[in-house]
Amino acid sequence: MARNLDAKCRQCRREGEKLFLKGEKCFTDKCSVERRAYAPGQHGQKSGQRLSGYGTQLREKQKIRRIYGVLERQFRKVFGDAERKKGQTGENLLKLLEARLDTVAYRMGFGVSRAEARQVVRHNGVLINGRRVDIPSYNVRPGDVIQLLESTRGQLRTKAALEAAESRGFPAWLEVDVKAGKGIFKSYPAREDLPPSINEGLVVELYSR
Repeated sequence: MARNLDAKCRQCRREGEKLFLKGEKCFTDKCSVERRAYAPGQHGQKSGQRLSGYGTQLREKQKIRRIYGVLERQFRKVFGDAERKKGQTGENLLKLLEARLDTVAYRMGFGVSRAEARQVVRHNGVLINGRRVDIPSYNVRPGDVIQLLESTRGQLRTKAALEAAESRGFPAWLEVDVKAGKGIFKSYPAREDLPPSINEGLVVELYSR
């Protein structure tokens, strides 16, 4: 299966902001974005580099792909689905990305990062409405109950991830029972509930060229 093998911290530095790809490290002063707030590579510290309109749109698309851990072909498919739905394409895109099972599992604290939550899903550690699902891109729907298997919930790293997520608080569109290791996907998130640093309009402009 294809996957992005670039170093996680390098990806964050390339986008110039925290993408929260390394779990708890991103919340400490060890975060590479705070220690080296410039792009990687020998020319990373050069200032005054200006991007064209296309370059700005491309960088935003790459940033969103990296945040959600989605490859180009998958991203285009989700964008196509967003175009076919009623409403604004950009907002639909973010809602569909947030409804992916790996992202929902991450938001619920089943892993300290999306990559770890994706691994939990792939290893048959998650139930949806009582049925095992091992497809990270599975589209969770409002009302679905997502639950960890008892054996997975008992693992030390899973417990630590749940506790860390609980301490930071859960999104408004999720209802999570940390002790039971399960939660409900109540609804798709509203745009105001998602990071304002994401400019989905640039992606729509890019694909409209």
